[in-house]
Amino acid sequence: MRRWRVLGIVALLVVPGAVQVDDALSRIVAAAYAITGTIPYSWGGGHASRPGPSRGTCSGYQGDIQPCPAKHTRGLDCSGLARWVYHIAYGHDVLGPGNTDSHLKRLRRIADPRPGDLVFFGTRKRTHHSGIYIGDGKMINAYATGTKVRVDSVNVLDDLLGYYRY
Repeated sequence: MRRWRVLGIVALLVVPGAVQVDDALSRIVAAAYAITGTIPYSWGGGHASRPGPSRGTCSGYQGDIQPCPAKHTRGLDCSGLARWVYHIAYGHDVLGPGNTDSHLKRLRRIADPRPGDLVFFGTRKRTHHSGIYIGDGKMINAYATGTKVRVDSVNVLDDLLGYYRY
């Protein structure tokens, strides 16, 4: 494993090798833990041409903090976090720049989640949040404006759609 500097903090770079599911899931969890508490939430953050923290957008923003701070905040939203962590684990942008709905289309639903799988909230037709499952009913996620990437219960929202794997 190597380390590199991101936004003035040290983050973990997990070098992909032969990608087996268990190895990839382990790299996903390691990468997510490495940035927990360090990267701020930014509506639309993480959707630039390359995965990783970026300034967000105020288009569609309806958060409690007004005026919208996303245009001035370099960070990640929930799907931007998933995109970046999966990019680190797999060595390329497997989820792409889209939102939670477009990410869901690249994944398969699973009944028995393992740490590193993605958790989605909403409905199959319209999702609104995702997180990285870490086991014991918990996930790492970019939750909302005013927070940093953090650990929450998967019950933090009441419309759990299910667990998905790449």
